[in-house]
Amino acid sequence: MNPEQKPTVIASNKKAGFEYHIEQKWEAGIQLTGTEIKSVRQKQVNINDAWCAFNGDELWVKGMHIAHYKEGTLYNHEEKRDRKLLLKKSELSRLKAKSKEKGFTIIPLRVYLSLRCHAKLEIALAKGKKIFDKRQDIKKRDADREMKRAEKSYSRR
Repeated sequence: MNPEQKPTVIASNKKAGFEYHIEQKWEAGIQLTGTEIKSVRQKQVNINDAWCAFNGDELWVKGMHIAHYKEGTLYNHEEKRDRKLLLKKSELSRLKAKSKEKGFTIIPLRVYLSLRCHAKLEIALAKGKKIFDKRQDIKKRDADREMKRAEKSYSRR
């Protein structure tokens, strides 16, 4: 394996960084059926409205949309079914304890194919931002943009 190779990113949740403070990240496998993995490889995935929840001692991703596989037959999958996440028991127990604390939630950040072509989901323990935090982020982003414009105009002289 080439160490310079990077996993292929299929889908990412761009709103997550704006809506939440990311506390900690994990990499989880996704339990998929045959037509689902084929759609994932064709980059037919949307995780913008997805979230993670515990059902007993198992972690499930809900609201993740994987489009129908075009060449699939009557055995095609449901687009928005709940999918089980594959983590170690120690990671699951740590996540479950943290997610029960007030204000914390588990959100998916991105779906990617690992170097061995397994579908993985990067999940994060996150805390929701308040409105003033979002305003500060917008101000900082605008200030950075202005700084880059000023540097470009100064370097052209």
